[in-house]
Amino acid sequence: MQAIPIDSSALEAVAYDAATQRLEIEFRDGRTYEYRNIPAEVHRDLMRAPSKGQYFNAAIRARFPYRCCGARVPAGPA
Repeated sequence: MQAIPIDSSALEAVAYDAATQRLEIEFRDGRTYEYRNIPAEVHRDLMRAPSKGQYFNAAIRARFPYRCCGARVPAGPA
């Protein structure tokens, strides 16, 4: 899955695999979650939503099975 950066104050990037119906969302704070059983229409509507964070909260969060995939590791000093 290729993550696509999105314009959102809450979400950083979204990746979707239609064949497995997996949606991966990276939040601005670095946490990443994988949601399962996501219909293509839900992904499409998320990407078209004027507020991706509001759509996520209303249509995805707590409605589909998910797992935490971890968090982004901050870059250390060079």
